[in-house]
Amino acid sequence: MSTLDELPLREELRGKSPYGAPQLDVPVRLNTNENPYPLPEELVARIAERVTEAARELNRYPDRDAVELRTGLADYLSRTAGHPVTRAQVWAANGSNEVLQQLLQAFGGPGRVALGFDPSYSMHALISRGTGTGWISGPRNDDFTIDTEAAVAAIAEHRPDVVFICSPNNPTGTAVAEETVLALYEAAQAARSGRGEHGALVVVDEAYGEFSHRPSLLPLIEGRPTLVLSRTMSKAFGAAGLRLGYLAADPAVVDAVQLVRLPYHLSAVTQATALAALEYTDTLLGYVEQLKTERDRLVRELRAMGCEVTASDANFVQFGRFDGAAGSHAVWEALLGHGVLVRDNGVPGRLRVSAGTPEENDAFLDAVRAVTKELKEKSEA
Repeated sequence: MSTLDELPLREELRGKSPYGAPQLDVPVRLNTNENPYPLPEELVARIAERVTEAARELNRYPDRDAVELRTGLADYLSRTAGHPVTRAQVWAANGSNEVLQQLLQAFGGPGRVALGFDPSYSMHALISRGTGTGWISGPRNDDFTIDTEAAVAAIAEHRPDVVFICSPNNPTGTAVAEETVLALYEAAQAARSGRGEHGALVVVDEAYGEFSHRPSLLPLIEGRPTLVLSRTMSKAFGAAGLRLGYLAADPAVVDAVQLVRLPYHLSAVTQATALAALEYTDTLLGYVEQLKTERDRLVRELRAMGCEVTASDANFVQFGRFDGAAGSHAVWEALLGHGVLVRDNGVPGRLRVSAGTPEENDAFLDAVRAVTKELKEKSEA
């Protein structure tokens, strides 16, 4: 059997690891930022009805432009994000990762570079490399916010073709202020316009936008032709298994990604399921409100235990700080021993926990208390 080293793999992919999180059979899984609430039975029934209708025409290709779905997504954004958008400004694909991949296929590629601010969503760098786009890691402050002045300087120095801003940021949960996004957008345009080049594409990844204390950054796309907002149905809609992501931007950006999208990339079944979910928006957003309450409880109780907790606008919480013998991976293993799986993202001294049901969160908090006591007793022995 051959190894990767023996294959004619592209050099920029050598030594890299695929994206993934451990999927272990434990009582409480809080490591992948899934919505813990199953879809309501009435929505499940509606999905079955819509899929049955679609199945009668599976001998035909699906609507390659997803007109009905894009119209529904535009209506959803207009109603919930505080800014009117039209179908022509919305595009959908198989998860927000495919949306990002299509953007990089259209605006990145060999000889071009993307810039993001680590730690952030690791797929930004992975998809960049996968599309032959160079990757540059920009600066963050110690509290995981973006240092606007340093970020503007990095953009001016590297003159990226694509800039990623993740808000709320994964894995830290940190929201990005509107003025920071505007400053980075202007810097990205100015950095490339001096030589008569087109301005850079700026992608605001708002996968966790519905969970934020702040309003959506969607209104910022108005009058900014290279500003893109990316969203997903995986989190707020509790539809991680659906794989449906979408973007909102100037219609010209939508035209651009259609140059690289695969023919009929969204199946009829996917479109039917997503449309059914959109019919139950209010019900599903009710679950989001419950998760926001639980998220805030996790922040309070972890801080009360003495943990260092990053302020969160997402459906997860980054906590620590674990040093020395009680390093983050040792704490991760100890929590696993108590039947609770969280995420070790590689951020030094910190772990990330997804907000679960009240019962799951109680189990997690009890496990943290037990592990903290065990580690204290061990250090004193």
